Amino acid sequence: SGFMGLSKLGAVAHSGESLLSLLRDGTLVINPAIASGLLSLADCIRAMLVHVDRTGQEGDTDCSALVEQLARLQEGGAARSDAPVAVVSPVAVVTPIVEVTAAQSEAARATPSASNVRVSVEQLDKLMNLVGELVLARNEINQFSARPKHSELLGTSQRLNAITTLLQEGVMQTRLQPIDTAWSKLPRVVRDCAQQCGKRVRLEMEGKDTELDRTLIEAIQDPLTHAIRNCIDHGLEGPAERIVAGKPVEGCISLRALHEGGQVTIEVSDDGAGIDVGAIKRKAIERALITPDQARGMNDEDAIHLIFLPGFSTAAAVTSMFGRGVGMDVVKTNIERISGTIDLQSRPGRGTTVRIKIPLTLAIILFVESFVVAKTYATKHNYSISANRELVAL
Repeated sequence: SGFMGLSKLGAVAHSGESLLSLLRDGTLVINPAIASGLLSLADCIRAMLVHVDRTGQEGDTDCSALVEQLARLQEGGAARSDAPVAVVSPVAVVTPIVEVTAAQSEAARATPSASNVRVSVEQLDKLMNLVGELVLARNEINQFSARPKHSELLGTSQRLNAITTLLQEGVMQTRLQPIDTAWSKLPRVVRDCAQQCGKRVRLEMEGKDTELDRTLIEAIQDPLTHAIRNCIDHGLEGPAERIVAGKPVEGCISLRALHEGGQVTIEVSDDGAGIDVGAIKRKAIERALITPDQARGMNDEDAIHLIFLPGFSTAAAVTSMFGRGVGMDVVKTNIERISGTIDLQSRPGRGTTVRIKIPLTLAIILFVESFVVAKTYATKHNYSISANRELVAL
């Protein structure tokens, strides 16, 4: 930073480096205050690097308060190394232990270019569009070859069908990414939200290697973030309440992903108090979302799903994160936009689970678009087309 004339960035980074050195040497022990300071440091450096990348300059951000905070942490912001170790932070990410074989270790040391190439997202999108056009052309040929007078095309159309299907599947595979791409920011979200709510929360993740189309990964980022914030604010009890209920002081949020029958299922669960059905009904009546008569005739499952109504919120006060009534209805809309579904299950005193199911790839969307275009073409040229035949072909 100094060599490039970025003195402000250098000063901030140096303050953080000094603090990290004390932690590495065991002179200081990590605690929530130090963890918060280091996370603020990361945010500041990231913002400055973005500004440098865009303008070539550091910007006018005043970082003196952060530098002073890091200095105070070095001098006395943490216990000495011979003191009891404090809790690292409210967040702990559980990852499985993976045994690495000799062959895998050797492969990891190989040059990346030996087995991978970089392809731009725009190029992948072009290939996907071309595959879509090829699917349409294949469908038209299938229609012609099915007619008696074009029976000589039957063998060719069958080969074209097989090749097109393999190509389509191959292109879709190139768009798959591990869902951890969407999960990587969630531990920080949990930590910040837990601190704001005055709660201690542990985040557990399972199935981070589950693969999903990159477009869908981008689409689920915000819904997942909102679902987790809801778990912390509305689902998990405060430390005192958990002790009274005989639960550990630290609440737990579990994030799980797995493949099920051509879909990816994502579950966000907490071990909190569950959903108060009575409170849900009262709040819905208060906001004129349902009538008292409707509430009386409503079972618990239907009442829980009132959460997905626009404008619904049980927050006692409006904050920067909660209580504005713009939440689960938007989550539901965004999930359904990518042909997914969302469901809620709750057990009083034991917790709540949000279950999201989305297609593994964009195959369903591609099928719908292909069928609509093919149907239009068929009508224009005076021949019929079967939805079942198209589905089998795809």
